[in-house]
Amino acid sequence: MAIDWIGFGYAIVVALGGVVGYTRKGSIVSLAAGLFFGLVSGYGAYCVTHDSRDVKISFFSAFILTIVMGMRFKRSKKLIPGGLIAGLSLLMILRLVFLLL
Repeated sequence: MAIDWIGFGYAIVVALGGVVGYTRKGSIVSLAAGLFFGLVSGYGAYCVTHDSRDVKISFFSAFILTIVMGMRFKRSKKLIPGGLIAGLSLLMILRLVFLLL
């Protein structure tokens, strides 16, 4: 049973992104969304740690963040935070698919 360090790291980056959005712009929505998706991603990493084929929760959170932050990046053309989180989420999806193969 290997610990999903990549998944936990991704969850921390997502949660920290919400905190940074709150401290820089005062956005409560960024804080709530970042903490929510960080917790969901952390729980998904916990599930993957216990069963490497249990990727549903991690996949769901990464998929939602890829879509939402990808649209935000497309609209704003700003790499941070939209492009960064969308890119990391897409890489996370590819990693999770690889775990299933």
